[in-house]
Amino acid sequence: MDIARRQLIYVTRDPSETLCARFEERGWHIEIVANARDTCKALRNDMAIGGLLDLLSHFESHELAAFELSLTMTNVGWVAATVSGQLEDAAVRRLIRDYCFDYVTLPTSNDRIVDSVGHAYGMVALHDAASNDARGEGCAEGEMVGSCDAMLALLRSIRKVAMTDAPVFISGESGTGKELTAVAIHERSARRDQPFVAINCGAILAHLLQSELFGYERGAFTGANQRKIGRVEAANGGTLFLDEIGDLPLESQASLLRFLQERKVERLGGHGSTPVDVRIISATHVDMQTAMIEGRFRADLYHRLCVLQIDEPPLRTRGKDIELLAKHMLDRFKKDASRRLRGFSPCAIAAIHNHGWPGNVRELINRVRQAIVMSEGRQITARDLKLGEYVEVAPVSLALLRHRGRLGDAAHDLSISRVTLYRLLSAHGMRHIEVDAPTEHATRG
Repeated sequence: MDIARRQLIYVTRDPSETLCARFEERGWHIEIVANARDTCKALRNDMAIGGLLDLLSHFESHELAAFELSLTMTNVGWVAATVSGQLEDAAVRRLIRDYCFDYVTLPTSNDRIVDSVGHAYGMVALHDAASNDARGEGCAEGEMVGSCDAMLALLRSIRKVAMTDAPVFISGESGTGKELTAVAIHERSARRDQPFVAINCGAILAHLLQSELFGYERGAFTGANQRKIGRVEAANGGTLFLDEIGDLPLESQASLLRFLQERKVERLGGHGSTPVDVRIISATHVDMQTAMIEGRFRADLYHRLCVLQIDEPPLRTRGKDIELLAKHMLDRFKKDASRRLRGFSPCAIAAIHNHGWPGNVRELINRVRQAIVMSEGRQITARDLKLGEYVEVAPVSLALLRHRGRLGDAAHDLSISRVTLYRLLSAHGMRHIEVDAPTEHATRG
């Protein structure tokens, strides 16, 4: 991490000269902006940035809402500066809770502020490093993107389990990104400089799985013309990721259990054993309790694998992250389009939030990539995503009625940003509802 390249966006109408001087002394390059529009212009998508939002500038409610587009960017670590009493304002509380890594209450030392921004920046930089370096250039869809409560909880769990060497069991639906979580754990662990070896236990024929896991000696069977090192041995010193462990045949379950007990492997056709030091991370979409009851999975093996457990959140529970992920994928793959795309239409945004995403992140990636290629307009529509039947605004109407037209509360209830809700209202001719909530002027203009 090159301290000399650290960038700070300082959002304020009354910048503190002494604070700016302290940031510069600590190696920060500062850009001062005074409103949401200039903040968006100053931010870049391709690098980690520190952000300081000076709430002492007393932004109006509609100004705070306008900042949401900037605050949702996952490459910026935001810290809010407040004074005593400001947290009594519900809009300020929501902004800090939903978008900021931390907040400081003034008066406090300049070093305290710089340290808080540095920590927020560091967390963003670590996130970027884990997602980009671990997967490499060839895995464009291999990034952990999101800032919802479920994803923040997942990232906290990753950091905690990475500090130990105990086996980790990752449960979750297909397509949620369990391998990305395994990679992130490895990259944050003491084994980060050693191999990360993955094997999909459900994608290899049962009679070949033993040799894939443990290897074989020359002449062990017809066609074994030379010794082959198995995946377990190849991971020596590092991490072995056993994906779809719930599909592992019973014969291989017995062999894996023996390895976990002895920490030695014996290649097929061999007569000696080889010590192997690996950390085991396993994952599955299978209901393991049912699998054990039905005798499809050994309970003694499960309890050895599931010392620490992480639950991968399904996409449908990730609220505003769904739109964020879709935009991230559009930015990543828009070069495949035959024309310049300007983003998602309001109907596409509505469909994205209304669809249940049974295929999770993998389904979202596939739909966005197909829409980029097949779209004939300047914006991707719900029809391009093949989600036309999900352009339904009934939930929006119900939320607005429940909260008497208060846009901020309705957006929170729907787990979408206030900006997204405003777009939905505009797309369906419902902007007049704002009249019922004279204190809510968000995103107008």
